[in-house]
Amino acid sequence: MPLILGSASPRRKQLLAQIGVVPDVTCPPDIDEAPQPRELPRAYCQRIARQKAEAVAAGHDDVVLCADTTVALGRRILGKPADAGEAAQFLLALSGRRHKVITAVAVRRGGQLWQRDVVTTVRMKRLSDAELNAYLASGDWQGKAGGYGIQGMAGAFIPWINGSFTAVVGLPLAEAAALLQAAGHPVWGQG
Repeated sequence: MPLILGSASPRRKQLLAQIGVVPDVTCPPDIDEAPQPRELPRAYCQRIARQKAEAVAAGHDDVVLCADTTVALGRRILGKPADAGEAAQFLLALSGRRHKVITAVAVRRGGQLWQRDVVTTVRMKRLSDAELNAYLASGDWQGKAGGYGIQGMAGAFIPWINGSFTAVVGLPLAEAAALLQAAGHPVWGQG
């Protein structure tokens, strides 16, 4: 059965490959990702993953996998920064503090939807001006929730996490594998 990955993220594609899953098609949905008034980060992340899965055009037996990753500082949602200035604001807010990274995964087959989310606590070290400026100049912050990617240069800023590393990267593999299996899609190179 065909697998449609509803994401343009090369990281999600690489993570799926680790469990022997290669999407047949990549089709990122175009949805409004703006938070609703007073929406909490976890509920927001779950809603966006679900809406992405529902927005992807698919046949009845196609399996659609979508995910959303959000960085939460308390009740504040830190999405993908629009520019280097916003990335700097996010990184300064996270500097020296703990925050949550929430990744929700939604898998759809026909009219059925399976969903899970993973919340990981992350601590970012206090960033020096030189570290902040070098990171911003690298451009590695672009397209990443909270303005950083743990799998890149910013990994040096993260001395501690409690939870799923792959969820912080963008796709919790254990949960994604379980959802794909629930939908009848083989993992680990089966099938």
